[in-house]
Amino acid sequence: MPPSVLAMSNDIRSFRIEIPQREVDDLRARLAGTRWPGQLPGEGWSRGVPVSYLKELCGYWQAGYDWRAHEARLNEFPQYTTEIDGQDIHFLHVRSPEPDALALILTHGWPNSVVEFTDLIGPLTDPRAHGADPSQAFHVVAPSVPGFGFSSPPRESGWTPGRVAGIWAELMRRLGYRRYGTEGGDLGAYVAPEVAKIAPDRVAGVYVISGLGFPTQDDVGDMNDDERADFASMMQQDWAKGVDHHGLLRAAPQTFAYGWHDSPAGALAWMLQKFHEFNPAGQPLEQVIGCDALLTNTSLYWLTGTFGSSSWPYYDSRQSAWPEGQRAVPTGVYSGPPGLRRLAERHNTITHWPETNPAGHHFIAMDHPAPLAADLRTFFAPLR
Repeated sequence: MPPSVLAMSNDIRSFRIEIPQREVDDLRARLAGTRWPGQLPGEGWSRGVPVSYLKELCGYWQAGYDWRAHEARLNEFPQYTTEIDGQDIHFLHVRSPEPDALALILTHGWPNSVVEFTDLIGPLTDPRAHGADPSQAFHVVAPSVPGFGFSSPPRESGWTPGRVAGIWAELMRRLGYRRYGTEGGDLGAYVAPEVAKIAPDRVAGVYVISGLGFPTQDDVGDMNDDERADFASMMQQDWAKGVDHHGLLRAAPQTFAYGWHDSPAGALAWMLQKFHEFNPAGQPLEQVIGCDALLTNTSLYWLTGTFGSSSWPYYDSRQSAWPEGQRAVPTGVYSGPPGLRRLAERHNTITHWPETNPAGHHFIAMDHPAPLAADLRTFFAPLR
């Protein structure tokens, strides 16, 4: 369906980000009036986000960061809203200049947003302009998960990745795509396989950033010595032993939402804590992701008031568990390790399991968009 027809549809409405200036001014005023705590004893990040680090970044957010410039950049992507399952769903829909491109729906993670894909969409939709094979292009659809950004929050409890996947399948049907791929990382790694379960006759393949085949304590008895050593190392990573956001958001998200919703410094500290723990790259966070990308993502949460509503995947779950996947269609991953392929194959038909892709941040689309785009082309090439 060409964009001109899409924009005229009664079910799909054109959308443009236009944050009122009073909201931007209020954010800056709150940052300027932050009541700072003292620094607790301890080195580096051992007690959480260092006061000096947060002060510097908040100062830049207040006086140097240009929301309007990044708002304009986001508005370069065609955006729409539509109502599905009682939810207003916001999504980017960027069609490739290559008419025979395969459609691909991208699902972002938590605590992230469609900002995650800002530098990925171009290499996917227009590989010719990025020195790659134009026959491997994609039409990209990137929705905001319900409760995140400009998608409306769930009005009741009981939401699951499967319910979101049902919305995604209907969205792709509504957009006129008869065949498409699904991709997801973090929360998206749970949603993307569910789309294939719902629409196996339409989904060409499922691509997950990582998480399939991650061992648990129940698997230790069947591991060899090398696998046990890898598992022990994995459990010592910051993302495995840091702040338990699963438990925190499962137990009392409303309690913490007051602080995140009222204090931009507090909200940014929470974001930095998690992005820091999700960063095994061995480089400073601002070098891996970049201050402006971090602040654009945080600003989107702040300006849409979605710190609390985005916690539904956790408060609607009973316990944390790794994504399982599906067998309906082929599955590929960006990074197999630290997962074990033999464990991933219990629930998936794995056709792509690279072990040499560039390592980096948990949100790899923000860290290594070009290698990720190249690997997506590799996985989907035989499935078109």
